[in-house]
Amino acid sequence: MLHRRSLLVSVASAGLAGWGSRRAAAQASGPFTLPPLPYAPDANEPHIDTLTMQIHHDRHHAAYVANLNAALKDHGQLAALPVEQLLAKLGEVPDAIRTAVRNNAGGHANHSTFWQIMGGKGGAPTGALAEAITRDLGGLEAMQAAFNRAGVGQFGSGWVFVSVDRAGKLALGSRPNQDTVLSEGGRVLFCNDVWEHAYYLKYQNRRPDYLAAWWNTLNWEAINKRLAESGGK
Repeated sequence: MLHRRSLLVSVASAGLAGWGSRRAAAQASGPFTLPPLPYAPDANEPHIDTLTMQIHHDRHHAAYVANLNAALKDHGQLAALPVEQLLAKLGEVPDAIRTAVRNNAGGHANHSTFWQIMGGKGGAPTGALAEAITRDLGGLEAMQAAFNRAGVGQFGSGWVFVSVDRAGKLALGSRPNQDTVLSEGGRVLFCNDVWEHAYYLKYQNRRPDYLAAWWNTLNWEAINKRLAESGGK
């Protein structure tokens, strides 16, 4: 296992140097772009290592952006939509590209939120967010336990979400692959990526350890702001 990890780290490090120019070229062919990390790649250390952050953002997320642009290159009206509206209108996307749009728009939207809600110091939420978590999800400890169970129980790859429903209440659940509650009319408050590429270099197959450590990276102030913008009560 250690040998495999060392090999993965060596290969990944060697490839990062030339990735920036290739990433920029890939994204130049369409309207969707890779948002920059809102903090340095080492901001989530030691809970999420720097190399994982770089590979995850610069390669995995960039690939979803490039693939989404490629899928929509002949569909200008759809390409002009914000990614959230695109996902809400998947039923209107032509059959020939619907799967590609579902997977890659979902990957782009999910990761964009994922970066925004990290880079903090964890701890406990305050204000309206703390009140909503207590009211709808039984309090912080109960919510974290349910969230971690959902992450461990998600077979294969996927995401765990805390979302805001149409009534302004919080809901918790997981989705496979790059599916998202945005396609169901929900609004994402925060989410965690349980694809192996999000944690394998540091945690290998220990997904529960990754889920437990991830709470220490959250920026509750940013999440509180997302709650206000979502219309949550």
